[in-house]
Amino acid sequence: MTLAPAFLDRPDGQRVAYHRLAGRGPGVVFLGGFMSDMTGTKALALEEHCRTAGRAFVRFDYLGHGASSGRFEDGTIGRWADDALAVLDALTEGPLVLVGSSMGGWIMLLAARARPDRVAGLAGIAAAPDFTEDLLWGAWDEPTRARLLRDGHIRVPSLYGAAPYTITRELVEEGRAHRLLGAPIPIRCPVRLLQGMVDLDVPWATALRLAERLESKDVTVTLIKDGDHRLSREQDLTRLMAMVDGLVS
Repeated sequence: MTLAPAFLDRPDGQRVAYHRLAGRGPGVVFLGGFMSDMTGTKALALEEHCRTAGRAFVRFDYLGHGASSGRFEDGTIGRWADDALAVLDALTEGPLVLVGSSMGGWIMLLAARARPDRVAGLAGIAAAPDFTEDLLWGAWDEPTRARLLRDGHIRVPSLYGAAPYTITRELVEEGRAHRLLGAPIPIRCPVRLLQGMVDLDVPWATALRLAERLESKDVTVTLIKDGDHRLSREQDLTRLMAMVDGLVS
């Protein structure tokens, strides 16, 4: 039986959907990717792993994602990071390990920077900091950029479904205020990065750039030569669970 999510009310009337397990700490929070939701393979596998271990766990959907309210097109990096901080502040206690997938890897970094006393470790899966600038705007030709600036949005094809993504001008422009890779990142907790080398969305060089920028001295990058962006195969999940277990211990 699939349980219905609970909801966390935001000040603007929107609602963040979530599932939460009670348990011992450090707790684990899963932060999903762009146009993803909390029912994905990695989120559910991690939840079951934490349930078996008796560990506290939370998974949730950002504004406009999954079971949460709002329109996806109204979301920005800053807003989704605020959703994550609201979840951390209202639904968790004590030290936490944040697990961020793709865009969720950017969000987890922003959350760790904002709540350094709460975050005991970070686990990134194809973490994509600065993707709105480096992997979208930076990869588009001038006509595409001009169309975005003129129309306020463009539609780009998705590798994971028939429906294209809607990319808004506000998403790109607001994302510039949250870029991280251009300077040292003041995060000093242990960080583990898992990255596929045949990832068609996030180049594996991004993981190396991130490792270099983090001020933490305890950073490990694991490159999976035949790994794709999702890293949801059984062997990938095994690596992820071992990575999280090492951080919580």
